[in-house]
Amino acid sequence: MKNLFALYQRLQHLLLALLCVFLLAGSGQLAMLRAIPEHGGFWNLSHVWLGLVCSFVAITFFINNMLGGSWRQYFGVFAGNWQPLWRDISGLGHGRLPAAGGVGLFSLIEGLTMVALLAVCFSGCLWFFEQGSKEALFWRSWHHSLIYVFVTLLILHVVCALSHLLDLIRD
Repeated sequence: MKNLFALYQRLQHLLLALLCVFLLAGSGQLAMLRAIPEHGGFWNLSHVWLGLVCSFVAITFFINNMLGGSWRQYFGVFAGNWQPLWRDISGLGHGRLPAAGGVGLFSLIEGLTMVALLAVCFSGCLWFFEQGSKEALFWRSWHHSLIYVFVTLLILHVVCALSHLLDLIRD
């Protein structure tokens, strides 16, 4: 059981990436407002059920990344550690890429991306549990708005990761 949990921890990021790609790619096919349609079809049902799976994985991924003081890597600014962030922003102005890992701009983007994903999952789960009511439309609206925030941060996260890959290739 311990080995299975360790494997799950190692694969969380990949699993989240695959779930997010599927959920985002199929979101244009959805036909849900207040509730899952009576004959929901593949896209609606897979979005709801995989969204619930994604919520579980996102929560455990976030907890795993915050344990043991690791939250300071992603949210060092909340601990008063602004210098690495200013150094990275200043370096960008001089054409230098921020360092991978550690505290700084790229880590803050990673942390904010995790929080945005949690917010998307939270609003989606509240829509699911409130479906059929007036509140479902409220949570659906929030879910859609938060997706834009998440996708923007996700794009920044991917650009940061790709810039580090290019940096590794150059070296």
